[in-house]
Amino acid sequence: MTEQHPFKPFAPVNSETLILGSFPGKESTQKLRDRDWFYCANRNQFWKIMELVYNKNLSSLDAKQQLLQENKVAITDIILSCERRGNNNKDTNLINKKYNRDAIYSILDSNPIKKILFTSKGVHQEFLENFNMQLNIELIVLPSPSPIYRRLNLQDKAIEYKKHLKD
Repeated sequence: MTEQHPFKPFAPVNSETLILGSFPGKESTQKLRDRDWFYCANRNQFWKIMELVYNKNLSSLDAKQQLLQENKVAITDIILSCERRGNNNKDTNLINKKYNRDAIYSILDSNPIKKILFTSKGVHQEFLENFNMQLNIELIVLPSPSPIYRRLNLQDKAIEYKKHLKD
């Protein structure tokens, strides 16, 4: 079954940073709730990391969007639609992918993006393989906010994110 990305890209005017992930987990694409947005799976650490980076409570959608807007950060995923092999959320199980090229190219064309932050090595590699771009933009791989990525604890992940979000 083909799953469609449930969230529109978020790109405040004059965004300078673009955060790129892969594709939401099945919880988001199959049982979307009103309060759901990027990285909304209960176990995903992305917003917990952002709370530590910015020392803010990000429990509401408005708070998340306001934080990104204030800090000129755009966010979207590289995959627009795909199928999921094995009913599993791992990126390696995503097949028959359609990439989110139009949205990403539009964000890059209409904003002074200085750096792209990838939420994993896999997203970075897939971006390089599937997006044809000659960029004068810094490309940075962040530690995955997935709880499966255990090389760094939550606080250490926040330190890495902070280096590239608050410089």
